[in-house]
Amino acid sequence: MNDVAFKLRDRLRQERDVLIKRFNAGGSVDGLLHGLARSVDGLLREVAEGSGITSRAALIAVGGYGRGELFPHSDVDVLILLNQPATEDDARTIENLVSLLWDLGLPLGHSVRTLDECLDEARRDITVLTAMLESRLLVGARSRFAAFSRAIVDSLDREAYFRAKLLEQQHRHIKYDEAPYSLEPNVKEGPGGLRDLQVVVWVARASGYGGTWAELARRGFITTEEARIIRRSERLIKEIRARLHLVTGRREDRLVFDVQDAVAQLSRVHATAQCRPSEVLMQQYYRAAKVVKQMNTILLQNIEHRLFGREQSEAQPLDATFVVRNELLDLAEESALERDPSGILRAFLLMAQNRELKGMSAQLMRALWHARVKVDARYRRDPANRATFLALLQQPKGVLHELRRMNDLSVLGRYLPVFRRIVGQMQHDLFHVYTVDQHILQVLRNLRRFALSAHAHEYPLCSQLMADFDKPWLLYIAAIFHDIAKGRGGDHSDLGSRDARRFCRDHGLDRADTDLVDFLVSQHLSLSQVAQKQDLADPAVIERFAARVKDERTLIALYLLTVADIRGTSPKVWNAWKGKLLEDLFRSTRRLLGGGTVAPTAVLEGRKQEALRILRLYGLSDSARDALWQQLDIVYFLRHGAQDIAWHTRSLFSKVESERPIVRARLARIGEGAEVLIYVKDQKSLFARVCGYFDSRNLSILDARVHTTRHGYALDTFLVTDHGRARHYRELLSQIEHELAEWIAREHELPSGEPLTKYRQSRQSRQFPVSPSVQLQPDERGSHLLSVVATDRLGLLYSIARVLAKHELEVHTAKVLTLGERAEDVFLVSGAQLDSAKGQLAIESDLLDALAPPPQSSESASSGNKISV
Repeated sequence: MNDVAFKLRDRLRQERDVLIKRFNAGGSVDGLLHGLARSVDGLLREVAEGSGITSRAALIAVGGYGRGELFPHSDVDVLILLNQPATEDDARTIENLVSLLWDLGLPLGHSVRTLDECLDEARRDITVLTAMLESRLLVGARSRFAAFSRAIVDSLDREAYFRAKLLEQQHRHIKYDEAPYSLEPNVKEGPGGLRDLQVVVWVARASGYGGTWAELARRGFITTEEARIIRRSERLIKEIRARLHLVTGRREDRLVFDVQDAVAQLSRVHATAQCRPSEVLMQQYYRAAKVVKQMNTILLQNIEHRLFGREQSEAQPLDATFVVRNELLDLAEESALERDPSGILRAFLLMAQNRELKGMSAQLMRALWHARVKVDARYRRDPANRATFLALLQQPKGVLHELRRMNDLSVLGRYLPVFRRIVGQMQHDLFHVYTVDQHILQVLRNLRRFALSAHAHEYPLCSQLMADFDKPWLLYIAAIFHDIAKGRGGDHSDLGSRDARRFCRDHGLDRADTDLVDFLVSQHLSLSQVAQKQDLADPAVIERFAARVKDERTLIALYLLTVADIRGTSPKVWNAWKGKLLEDLFRSTRRLLGGGTVAPTAVLEGRKQEALRILRLYGLSDSARDALWQQLDIVYFLRHGAQDIAWHTRSLFSKVESERPIVRARLARIGEGAEVLIYVKDQKSLFARVCGYFDSRNLSILDARVHTTRHGYALDTFLVTDHGRARHYRELLSQIEHELAEWIAREHELPSGEPLTKYRQSRQSRQFPVSPSVQLQPDERGSHLLSVVATDRLGLLYSIARVLAKHELEVHTAKVLTLGERAEDVFLVSGAQLDSAKGQLAIESDLLDALAPPPQSSESASSGNKISV
């Protein structure tokens, strides 16, 4: 670059720095965006005029830059509109111009077209057409730009453009999970983001109704007050996006965990008694996004009605307040809710009862949104309103849709003030991906799907149980309250159960139904905790759990709520193995509550007989099992199902005294992964060395069952997964059988120092680290339950296993629970060091050291508990 170019670049940087400094000092975001655009305008004009291109072309700002706004790291989109097809001289001039602009530090996005080419491209690509609609002349002939603008507008098919943008928005919303309440929202493209406002302006401008909120208000699409609210929400989201760019130093529109604190600090957001600054910031964003999403719906419906010029159909009265008009629920008159405030809740009930309705009219949505302030304490105490809300929950269809609509219109939080407190409430853990209110609605969604025959194939047992459940709406109440006390401090299950009991009392539920809802809310974590952390082969575990739930109806309700709850946290948390554990506990407890037995002798005999039946199908005689079964005790038969016992017997019946390790692997019967059987003369630190092998292959252990036969052989089984990385699990099975047998046969010492795999902490776990904890509790049989909690990482289980080996602890069972990036593992262990307080303290101390995240490595390894295993 020459001296002139250096001066231009320095001037641009200085102007940019002044604008950003002013913004950070409290200046308006509009001042920043317009100022950055004006700064770039001046530079482009000066460079373009100096290049000589302006006699042959016009430079036109398009897209966001065409609106006169430029975020700190957004692209500068420019159309070079040629008077005629480019000559070689034109091409050289343009190439030099673009190269210089890049050297000056402009993130240029440019296109070079004639007017005819612009029109052709606009017909093919609606995105290009939209960018051209937002255009302004930078430099060049005004007459040429005027002709361009007229041609673009004249080429528009307004109705087709509206449909295309509406479809584009629907696809975008689906991509971003249909909700603005992701914990890491995209503030530009996500539902409720800036794009939703831009879509309204685009279709309004294309339809000839104006391109500003003030113009839309003058034309009656919105009120002046609504225009003010929209501008306020838009300004807040723009501020967040601008600060995102400044914090990250790049074009970044996702408000990810890593930067939320920094953005909050830059925004001068202060903490409250219950919330961190980042949580306050996120709640501000969610409220603004909620307004944007709602006004987007109202405005697009109003524009569609006026654009397509449909005649008003004759109103069909539903009652004195509501009518059906054009297949939409509407108000009989604009002020109907003023004289009939009870209609606020009744509107949602009517929507659920009249499934032929396609939605609510814009007039009704607007009226409900404004009338929400009428839902006060007196309103909530009105028996008629309470009956209406309860009737909504009891509808056979439409419950979820209407509760979501109530939340979108801010009516649900007004009727349930405790719900209002968790709207936009962040969940600072490593497995929830929604705010608390949206998680609750996801749980309701899952419960509703259990009740719909179209989804019966997804979870057949849940669908069957829900179909036979007498009052499914009690489950919906429990779902609404199960996490409603999050963020208050204290036990959210206990606090939520108090809120639920108060709701049930206020709404006239009888004692039995109230007690059920109370139990479900207070104990909504219990089934999951027992299933995933305790030994389900132990009859005492089943008996204790049955005593807690007391009856079959409560058990069924708790099981349904638990499955719906786990599935509603994150798509990554639920898996088939967790589903099997929950179902195993449910079936065992149900059998006991129904008068069956979990007596060891009865269970043992049943499993043996079923295993023999399976072996006969493979052509094995009953006597073939004798050599192996004589070496197995009752604990083995209680911890393994008949299918597993038969598989072990087929694999080992002729090799009971084998001198070499035997490893067999098969596809997991439930979900993805592999079941691995290991049979070898017991060795020192065998469990740790097996974990080391799986760690070296980046395989995650989901479950481990360790057993020692009467004649001193280890008969261990592991359930492992590679989280879908392997294309062909059958190749993986052969690899495991060969390599693991060789690994065990070497009987090498455990390596000291670093784990076998490198570790890189994920950004989620950096933002929300889990404080490591270790707990040792004796059981009734002389062993100890070891519970560890830590941030999950590759090699974590191997690190734990090495500590257990160091202290010569024998592992009998291992349950590995991964919730997002939080590991909660439970082991049944025994050993001499557990007999003294000093020994236990040493074990706990070494485990805490092992659970602490190791130093960061530049080499990457994906997370897994990942051994992961």
